[in-house]
Parts: sequence; structure tokens; C-alpha cells
Amino acid sequence: MMAAPAPAGPWRDVDGIVLLDKPEGLTSNAALQRVRRAFRARKAGHTGSLDPLASGLLPVCLGQATKVSGQLLDADKTYRFRLALGSGTDTGDRAGEIIASAPVPALDEGQVRAAAAAFLGETAQVPPMYSALKQGGQRLYRLARAGKEVDRPARKVRIERLDLRALGPGWADFEVRCSKGTYVRSLAEDLAVALGTVGHVASLRRTALGPFPGDGMHALADIELAVSDDRGLEAMLLPPDAALAALPPVQLGPSEQASILQGKAVPATGPGAARVRMYGVGGRFLGVGRMSEEGGRLAPERIMVEVAASPRALA
Repeated sequence: MMAAPAPAGPWRDVDGIVLLDKPEGLTSNAALQRVRRAFRARKAGHTGSLDPLASGLLPVCLGQATKVSGQLLDADKTYRFRLALGSGTDTGDRAGEIIASAPVPALDEGQVRAAAAAFLGETAQVPPMYSALKQGGQRLYRLARAGKEVDRPARKVRIERLDLRALGPGWADFEVRCSKGTYVRSLAEDLAVALGTVGHVASLRRTALGPFPGDGMHALADIELAVSDDRGLEAMLLPPDAALAALPPVQLGPSEQASILQGKAVPATGPGAARVRMYGVGGRFLGVGRMSEEGGRLAPERIMVEVAASPRALA
């Protein structure tokens, strides 16, 4: 894999979201840094790591958009994965060493779909040892690499759907829509056991996250090829509020905008006790606010624009 090129110019303020199609073999942080360099962005962050083995959708937030990354971290995600049957690995994917083998029973699509259906809804999942979770102040994967295994408390996750896409000799392809915190590797291992054997993830691709479907992703190579054309890069950016499409919008006038940017609550019409997207003069996105219980007042929760010295300058 090529090293990230140096920025084509000085670092700059860039606000927006890039839907990166992360390639296999690259860590999420390495991919993030390469996108940041391509845009010469002063500030950048991603919205939930993908393992080096995994490919697919990795939203990269630049500038003010980093303030909405938490919204995306909490969002449901969709993955496609291949479950290799008959062998289990220490990492739960093809990158690990085989530690278990078992015969694969004859399976038909009906049997596989029935086994998958048992995982739907809320369930308790034990995270894998090879994960970035911390226990006793140490990353689990560091303990695993040292040959240590510790008890991990099960965590509640939700499987919205788990659809069989194809079935072949010794493998099955699935698409899963799941809540944050779900480990597809653990799901795959448990599913293999339910099918009467052992298994591991042979391939994994994220195809959707929160409000973002799989279409509209940009390959890392295309982003880096566009470094000499700022307009080409800008065309790849989504506005920060694209991550907040699930929140209802509230439009504010000049005086309400000035007060909100000073951290003050203002009269507004909106759903009671709801988080909302706030828009000011000219449709400018201001940030996230919260309506009062009765729905008559709006207080700022997160301002996502640079506030000028004088609020009137923004009117």
C-alpha cells in the first residue's frame, strides 16, 4: 500500500463529510490520515473503525463535521459478510490462525435461514478477545496477542435483520443490519455453531451506516488523484448536517439566530423534548438544539459554526 502523499499545500479549514470506500488491508486511522492529507484539512475524525480486513463505508468527518461524528457512532450499520464453515480462528476472521475444525453438515437454505432468524432482535453478545475494548486499562487485543484470555461481560446488541444472500459448499453469504457495538465476527462464530459446526469471517464489507447508504462512496485512489483540483475534492464533500437527517429541522430568524449563537434559549415551534437541526438566516446550518418539554422553546445543544465576535455579523 502506498504511503499517504504529503499535503499539496498548507493545512486549511474544510467542513464536510467524505463517504470513503475503505480498501482491505488498511487500518481506519491510516485511511483517515490519507483523506485528511488529500483535503489538507486541519481537523478530521472517522465514525467507527473498520478492521483492516474489512472494506466499505467509512464516513470521514472534516472540520466542523467532527462535531456530528458521535451521531454516526451511535447509528445502525449494515454489513455483508462471508461465513466460512468448518474452521474457527483465534481472531474470528481469516487473518487468524485456525484453532478449531469440525465437519460441516449438509445444509439447505431453509435450515440456514431458520438458524439466522434465531439471532434477530436484542441479544447478549460476548465481544471477541481480538477487539479494541479495554479491560483493566488494557486493550483486549493486546492481551490476546500476549496469549491471555479474560472473561468479557456480554453486551446487549440488536440484530435488525440477518438475510442469507447465497449458500455454497462450506460457505454462506449474509447481509446484516445491526446496532452499534455489534461484532460481526462474534455473530458469525455463533451462527456457525447454530449450524452445527464452527466458522469464521472470510470477508466483510460495510455497505451502509445511519443515514448513508452504500452508494456515493469514493475510492481512496480517486480522492488522492483529485488533490490538485480543490473543486474536484469539494464535490466529494457532503454538508455536516447530512449526518443528522433523522432530526427534524427548525428555522430561526435573525434575532433568534443571534441568541442561539450566544447560548441562549429562544421561542420556537417544534416537537416537544426533541433534538432538532437548527437553521438560521439563508438556510445556514447552525447546529443541534433541543426543544423544551412543551415544545415552545429551543435551547442550543451543539453549535457547529464558528461564532463571530459580534453575532450581528452573522445575520
